[in-house]
Amino acid sequence: MPTTEIGALRKMITALDDSGTVQYQLPLGDFLLPLNDLIGSSITLNFNGVINCQHCGKRTKKSYSQGFCFPCMQKLAQCDMCILKPETCHYEQGTCREPQWGEQHCFTSHFVYLANTSGVKVGITRHTQLPTRWIDQGATQALPIFKVNTRLQSGLVEIALTEFINDKTNWRTMLKENAQDIDLKKIAAELIPQIESSLENIKLKYGAEAITALQEQITHISYPVTKFLTKINSFNLDKNPILSGLLLGIKGQYLIFEHGVINIRKFTSYNVSVDYN
Repeated sequence: MPTTEIGALRKMITALDDSGTVQYQLPLGDFLLPLNDLIGSSITLNFNGVINCQHCGKRTKKSYSQGFCFPCMQKLAQCDMCILKPETCHYEQGTCREPQWGEQHCFTSHFVYLANTSGVKVGITRHTQLPTRWIDQGATQALPIFKVNTRLQSGLVEIALTEFINDKTNWRTMLKENAQDIDLKKIAAELIPQIESSLENIKLKYGAEAITALQEQITHISYPVTKFLTKINSFNLDKNPILSGLLLGIKGQYLIFEHGVINIRKFTSYNVSVDYN
């Protein structure tokens, strides 16, 4: 008989084991479903049509900003545009939606990093989110290159680097294969001199201690995937509330089934039942 668990989806919880392989757990309400042992098994996700805002708990017809109702999406700092574009931070103008939240999450150390996802990209994240951020993006290699004092400053460094390197992941390419290893240290050594003037301008405005160059080792990440797909079809619970199939693997925040993939993070706050053997 299959086992059934029911609850609201949250993004998968991840951790690197001693071999560098990602261990996944799927939150369903308060229950955590270990997923690695289910690879190779048949799994069914059944969305019951109910979405509850992950902040206020109210029922919402549509999920905004990955799991919020419309009013919460409009008022919460974590849903503001500056989270996606840190260089647009408006705290200094006194218009932060939640100044206390901003002080806790944005005025803390951040890393600027290079990652190998569908190719080399630049990214930023809070110091507490490594290696989680890399795993969520499906990176097979990652290298922190700068530590900065605030989220705004990390955004300014990232913007300087995007003149020379991509800041996006091609998720379809990422899910078709593991990227070939790249010498991220060599790429960093080539990039950093090209943004020296931008770094100096940031230091002039925010202080010499605002940016610290790092000499870290490359982190290598393996994902529990038995087979990659040659063609990527994306499942959508809004269009088809029942997803059933053989679980081939997990990469980033995607479950890879024999006939397509589903981005779990996209369906945050969706109430589902999960059947598995």
